[in-house]
Amino acid sequence: MPYRRLPNTDATRVKALHTAISRGDMDSFTSPVISFKSLNDAKAFIVQFEKALSEYKAALTKQSASNKDYQSTMRMARLYVSHFIQVLGMCVLRKEINADKKELYHLDPESSTVPDLSSEAALLEWGNNVISGERARTSKGGMPIYNPTIAKVQVYVDIFKEAYNNQKVLQHNTVRALKALSNLRGQGDSIILDIWNQVEAHYADLPLSEKVAKCQEYGLRYYYRRGEENKEKLELIEEEVTD
Repeated sequence: MPYRRLPNTDATRVKALHTAISRGDMDSFTSPVISFKSLNDAKAFIVQFEKALSEYKAALTKQSASNKDYQSTMRMARLYVSHFIQVLGMCVLRKEINADKKELYHLDPESSTVPDLSSEAALLEWGNNVISGERARTSKGGMPIYNPTIAKVQVYVDIFKEAYNNQKVLQHNTVRALKALSNLRGQGDSIILDIWNQVEAHYADLPLSEKVAKCQEYGLRYYYRRGEENKEKLELIEEEVTD
């Protein structure tokens, strides 16, 4: 025997509601399959749900479109911060800068390893470290590092900071829109379940195949468990032969 299953995606929720509303509007006022209250609830809800779905899709699209530029600015900032630290290390090896000066950059004087810059937080932290460190060292008479200059490093770090803050805003908007949409899903499922129960109750006395066909007109979806569909077809054929 087939079993029904409620929609499990937003698209199928919308389709189920529209199908029920469309078919319900066609029913006679004297013998409606779906109650007027349930039909009106569905109509009011679908407007609200589709608006929330549209806002979520728009927020997600905007975030995704911005992400390509964001990744590019992050790569450039990482390149310049990493390169600056490597050049600083070479200056120390050439004795142009004393090793203890690396502490101004929050770097280990005994290590030539470039810090891990893979995360956004690390890149922001080390960007600030090298900028403040270079300023502190040159303010005491130290010769500035060139190729890259700290001014150029700061340009790319500042661009990344701005992109980072913008991306966080877009992510927040997407999360907020998704939360609003998620909060509506339960209500939508309750409305669909109520309508489907009414439809099945209305056609409860029909033979199974007719009942399923009628209910499907209102958007109900039926599924067979593995092997059940073929078994049921064989049983119907045997009944026809017997008759």
